[in-house]
Amino acid sequence: MLAAGLPDVLTAPSDTLTHQWRDRLTQLHLNPEQLLLPQTPEALEAIARHCYAQGQTYRPCGAGTKLTWGSNGASLDYLVSTTALNGVIDHAVGDLTITVAAGATLAAVQNHLAPTGQFLPLDPSHLQTATLGGIVATGDAGSWRHRYGGVRDLLLGIGFVRADGTAAKAGGRVVKNVAGYDLMKLLTGSFGTLATITELTFRTYPRPAMGETQIYTGSLGAIASAYAPLLKTAPVRWDLCNRELLTALEVPGELGIIVEFAGIAATVAVQQRQGAAIARQAGLTVISPGNHIWARVGEQLRPGNGAMGTPSPLVGRFGVLPAALGEILTTVPPGILALGHRQSGLGQFRCTHLPPLDQLRRFRRRCEQNQGFLTLLTAPPDIKAEFEPWGYPGNALGLMRAVKTQFDPQNILSPGIFIGGI
Repeated sequence: MLAAGLPDVLTAPSDTLTHQWRDRLTQLHLNPEQLLLPQTPEALEAIARHCYAQGQTYRPCGAGTKLTWGSNGASLDYLVSTTALNGVIDHAVGDLTITVAAGATLAAVQNHLAPTGQFLPLDPSHLQTATLGGIVATGDAGSWRHRYGGVRDLLLGIGFVRADGTAAKAGGRVVKNVAGYDLMKLLTGSFGTLATITELTFRTYPRPAMGETQIYTGSLGAIASAYAPLLKTAPVRWDLCNRELLTALEVPGELGIIVEFAGIAATVAVQQRQGAAIARQAGLTVISPGNHIWARVGEQLRPGNGAMGTPSPLVGRFGVLPAALGEILTTVPPGILALGHRQSGLGQFRCTHLPPLDQLRRFRRRCEQNQGFLTLLTAPPDIKAEFEPWGYPGNALGLMRAVKTQFDPQNILSPGIFIGGI
């Protein structure tokens, strides 16, 4: 096997694999010896050079939490995990920047930042186990985007290994960086099809002293009338929930706004009073569920509700014009829990059971009619074979394929999992 001929590259013995890794390898039709664990950046470069020379395919990943995302893809020779490449490389506390290895988990980095009163405002799937390389590669941000922006907005610099094994960097470790080609945005959300991420520099933010959450529920018309005045209360998180999600959270209502106010205690108290007054004036019901509600939302919406490789609920993303988000959420097919970010129009959904594909097609059409999209992330392979996961109309597909060819001319990186079979 490849690892035997390269220094500082390990494979995972079958008797030490967790059941999660074993399930993931099974789904990808790989055996434990095909899971490569480079121990140094140089070892990762050597793997890439070997595969490039031999024309062998591989898929970069972190902890493997998102290997079910995307299209079914072509067969692989190797799965390359960056979990051994972890840790904080540099933390410029006064500059509010941090540089980490791609295999570092978000949870570990938050623990490192906590004593300095800083944090990374990311709220992705698998909060405790997801690596930052995987979060960037899949563009998995979460509800903090309302105040702090998405992954691309937080990323200042990136290190990566090209398909031919060449190490490269883009961006830097300063908040203002205007020189050069913006490879950070290009690699964010590329699902490991262009390069293997090795290092990341983020801007950090002061952690708010406290936060309080409220939910406002009622009709679409009442919620729409409260949008503009509620925005002036400056919440840091602001999402819309459909009826199915509210029911799963044990909150009654047709449609709901879930907001979080954060800052010093006096300011938060004023924001809460203002938000509640605006909601009641619009005819909405005000509920104060406590901040633990965000974890419950995550449990209801994010992947991981079933064992890998077994039939599990469908999980996906969608996007529409922000002005259309409320209407879309009121017409989501039965059995689908959905949440959308009010400012961006981006959302997440999970099906509680495998729905008729006609329902998913209607959901996708409604999104497309509002200049949006619907993408399946996690779903059984046979569903993805029948229902194209990305649902992208293809107006930039030629350009995307040209970029893929420029970065990976042999198509050895994560072949077939991205839009248009890229």
